[in-house]
Amino acid sequence: MIKLARTLGLVPWTLEIQGMKTEGYRDTRGPGRNGFRAILEVLGGRTNAKTLRDRAILRCLFDLGLRRKEVITLDLADLDRQAGTMAVLGKGRTEMCTLSLPPQTRQAIDAWIGARGGKPGPLFLTMNRANQGEILRLTAAGLYGMVRELGRKAGLKVWPHGLRHSAITEALDATGGNIRAVQRFSRHKDVRIIERYDDNRQDLAGEVARKVAASVSDETLSA
Repeated sequence: MIKLARTLGLVPWTLEIQGMKTEGYRDTRGPGRNGFRAILEVLGGRTNAKTLRDRAILRCLFDLGLRRKEVITLDLADLDRQAGTMAVLGKGRTEMCTLSLPPQTRQAIDAWIGARGGKPGPLFLTMNRANQGEILRLTAAGLYGMVRELGRKAGLKVWPHGLRHSAITEALDATGGNIRAVQRFSRHKDVRIIERYDDNRQDLAGEVARKVAASVSDETLSA
């Protein structure tokens, strides 16, 4: 307000106030591996086109730890089905990075492409009845709503980035806390983010608190 008043010539002075540094809290839990299994079970063994699409999307979000935007911007041309790889344009990146597809992910994507067809364009399509036969890219809102609805049916509150959180935590468990390897998996530029995941996974602060509390035991107090 003072800056605007000075610009308009209403006051000849100004105020300089240094902003306070804040650090956002990141919930790194997500639904976990059991939650992800429950969401997959909602889809069951159905083989209709929408189910095949949704299963492939879920596999990309969890198996590869992809972000929502990374999923919806994928094109069919980004896949090398023979090599079993996918080219992804990551957050803040200017060049595509090539990711190897695990067998389960590859199988889910191949099944979806079998229903989608080989026409060039977006990999994941909008499945509205009014748009049948058209090549329309799935929107960010559409993907978000799909994940939330499947989570609701599984009795969970889930969002797309929560699956990425779970994937990174699972990667730390699977690698015995290999932060460098998980940084490559998650494609985070700042290793401190992975360290935060690792701290939350192990509850390091809680472990230290228990040790501090145990150092002053009831026996010591009673003595």
